[in-house]
Amino acid sequence: MQQELKIAGNRIGVLIGKSGATKRNIEERTESAISIDSEEGLVTIEGEDPVRVLIAASVVQAIGRGFSPENAFRLIEDEDLVFEQIDLAGVADTPRQLDRLRGRIIGRDGKAREQIEHMTSTHLSVQGKTVAMIGLPEQVKDARGAIDMLIRGVPHESVFAYLDRKRKEAKADMISYYY
Repeated sequence: MQQELKIAGNRIGVLIGKSGATKRNIEERTESAISIDSEEGLVTIEGEDPVRVLIAASVVQAIGRGFSPENAFRLIEDEDLVFEQIDLAGVADTPRQLDRLRGRIIGRDGKAREQIEHMTSTHLSVQGKTVAMIGLPEQVKDARGAIDMLIRGVPHESVFAYLDRKRKEAKADMISYYY
């Protein structure tokens, strides 16, 4: 099986890693071969096992969207984790609007992003025209809901109240599951 992805030129060095260590690590852990065309930003992943190729593609995408290799490798270590991204380009008509949306999601000194990460147990990366998330499917769904609310202009305190409610519901579900 083969997967092709494009990543930004400024992230290719991170994907390759020092002396090729990051690329080699992905290849070894997913039993795949990765070739990178740095001119085009095109990454080709090949392997026998389609699932492992898709996991390698998620890791490459995560690194391409701004995650550290350590956070991206969590997708290999825990196959329950998912990578998802939101494209802000379709929502923002002007560069100024895009900056405003990114600012709302990140918050002053990164506090809003940290709060969303903490309340949903996800990792977020806001880069360029995208917001990327790594976490368990239900947690990513909640983080996405919070980000969608921020994009629509909902006040931060309402978004955090929504996340608090979601967290309490998840805790109640877990308690009722065990009893």
